[in-house]
Amino acid sequence: MRGITGLHHVQVAAPQGCEEAARRFYGELLGLSELEKPSLLAARGGCWFSLGAAELHVGVEEPFRPAAKAHPALAVESSETLDALAVRLEEAGVKVRWADESEIPGQRRFFVDDPWGNRLELLVPAG
Repeated sequence: MRGITGLHHVQVAAPQGCEEAARRFYGELLGLSELEKPSLLAARGGCWFSLGAAELHVGVEEPFRPAAKAHPALAVESSETLDALAVRLEEAGVKVRWADESEIPGQRRFFVDDPWGNRLELLVPAG
């Protein structure tokens, strides 16, 4: 049976009161558009962002523990955009860790941590 058609959203956890930092990091620095959360879920805190055809949800989790290994990988439209994002993040004080290009031939990628220590990968897919 092949009923799964794709990825709808990915969620990263964050501590209570994360909304301002989420909007700065995911909205301003990464350039994602914020989505309005349904009112019943908005009361729980966190933020949702558009991620192309999918969504990225920042959800409040207590007690909070960052995901240091598990991570979403965000596809970037071009190598130039990837470079620009790396510069923007570094200028904002975010440590950018470039991956060895020989690990996955044809892909350029780097890792960053969000404001709470969750690992993220940004990449230009082989194509």
